[in-house]
Amino acid sequence: MQIQNTALALLPVLTVLIVSVLTKRALLGLLSGTVVGAVLLGGWGFFDTLVATFGASLSNETVHWLALVVVLFGILIAYFNVSGAVNDFARWTERFVNSRRKSLLLTWLLTIALFIDDYLNALTVGTSMKRVTDRYGVPRTMLGTIVKLTSAPIAVIIPFSTWAVFFAALLEQDGVTVNGSGFGAYLSGLPYVFFGWFALAIGLLLALGVLPLFGPLKRAQQRADETGDTLPAGLTPEERAFELAESKDTGHRPLPYNFLIPIITLITVTIVSGVDIVKGSAAAVIVAIILYLVQKRMTIKDVFEQAFEGIMSMGYVIVLFVLAFMVQQINTELQLVEWVVGATEPIMHGAWLPAIVFLVCGIYAYATGAFWDLAAVITPVVLPLAIAVGVDPVLAGTAVFSGAALGSTTCMYGDGITLASKSVGVKPLSLMLSILPYAAIAGVLTLIAYIVAGFVLVGA
Repeated sequence: MQIQNTALALLPVLTVLIVSVLTKRALLGLLSGTVVGAVLLGGWGFFDTLVATFGASLSNETVHWLALVVVLFGILIAYFNVSGAVNDFARWTERFVNSRRKSLLLTWLLTIALFIDDYLNALTVGTSMKRVTDRYGVPRTMLGTIVKLTSAPIAVIIPFSTWAVFFAALLEQDGVTVNGSGFGAYLSGLPYVFFGWFALAIGLLLALGVLPLFGPLKRAQQRADETGDTLPAGLTPEERAFELAESKDTGHRPLPYNFLIPIITLITVTIVSGVDIVKGSAAAVIVAIILYLVQKRMTIKDVFEQAFEGIMSMGYVIVLFVLAFMVQQINTELQLVEWVVGATEPIMHGAWLPAIVFLVCGIYAYATGAFWDLAAVITPVVLPLAIAVGVDPVLAGTAVFSGAALGSTTCMYGDGITLASKSVGVKPLSLMLSILPYAAIAGVLTLIAYIVAGFVLVGA
C-alpha cells in the first residue's frame, strides 16, 4: 500500500504525542512513534527499516553536533558544581536579587542578553539561575517556562542571531530581497514576526507576576508552597539527588567570576568563531579547568571524574535526540510535509494566507520537532504562492518563521525544550505542559495579528 503523501503519514507523530502524554515518558512515546513509522514504511520488514533509520540518525551531522554541545555543557556544569562556582554565583546575586520577582526578571533579562542562539541561552540561563530561584520557592518548571518563552523568540527577532542568519539566507535563496539582500528583507519583516513579540511580552509579564499562574504551573507553585520542593514529581531518586545537591562551600566570600569567566568565554568564543557553540563550549571547559585547578577548587582527579559524571548526566538527552531525529527521518520518508502542504494549499489564498501559513507551520513544528528543517522545506513553497496571490512574500515568510519559533517553544522532543529542561532539572514533558497554556495565548494572538495584517496589507 502506498503510504507516502497520505494522511497515514500523521500516525507516527500522533503516536508520539498520545503515548508520551498517557505514560508521561517522552522516550517511550518517541520509540513507539518510530516503530509505527517503521511498520508503515517497511511492513513485515519493519525491523530492518527501524535499524536503517537508527543508523541514519546516528550518522546525522546535526546529531553529532548536538551531542558534542550537550556533552561539553554537561562537563562544564559538573565542574561548576564541584568547584562551588554555581553556589558562589547564587550567593553573589543576593546583593541585588532579594525577591522572587527580581529573580525571575533577572532570568528573563539574561535570556534576552544571550540572544545569539537559543541553545546558548536555554542551557546557560537555566544552569545559572536555578539555585537563585530555588531560594524563593520558584518551581523549576516556572523557571524553564520563562527561559523557553524567551529563548527562541528573542533569537528570531534579533537580526544578529543564528536564527536570523539562517532565515535571511532562505529569503535570499528564493529571490525575496530588500536593497538586494535577504538580510534587508528579514529586517523589513521583523515587525511582523508576531509570535516572537507576543511570547517575549508574555514571558516578561509572567516574570513580573502580572500574568496569573494556571494549569500545571499553578499546581507546581502550590506544591512548592506546601512542601518547599521546587522540583516536579516524576524524577528518579538519582536525578533528584543531583539537582538538590549543594555545591561545595569553600567558606570564603562568593567569587562570581568563577562562574562568569567561563560563561563570558563561552559567549565570546562562540561569537568570534562564527557562532560555533562547540568551540565556545570547549573553550569554556578549558578555562574552567585552568581556573579551578589554580585556585585548588578541583584536583586533577576531579577533572577526569567530573568529566565522566558530566557526560553520563547528559545520556538521557543524547538518547532523546537520536530518537527525535529518527522520527524526523520517518516523517521525511513518509512525505509528511508534502501531504500537509498539499492538503492546505487550496485554502492558502489572499488575505488569509499569512494566518494559515502560521497555523500550519506552528502545528507541524510542534508535532514533529522540525523547525529549521520545516522552514527550509516550506519557504520555497510559500513565497512563490504568496507572490502569485498578491501577498507580500516577506509577510508570508515571517509567518513561517513565527511558526518555527512556536514549535521550538513548545515541542516536547525538540532540541530547545530538551536542552532547557535539562538545564533546569525537569522532564521535557513537565516543561512542555507548563509552557503550553502561555504559548497558546501567544499563538492565538499571533494568529489574530496575521489575520489583521493580511486584510490590512492585502485586502479581501
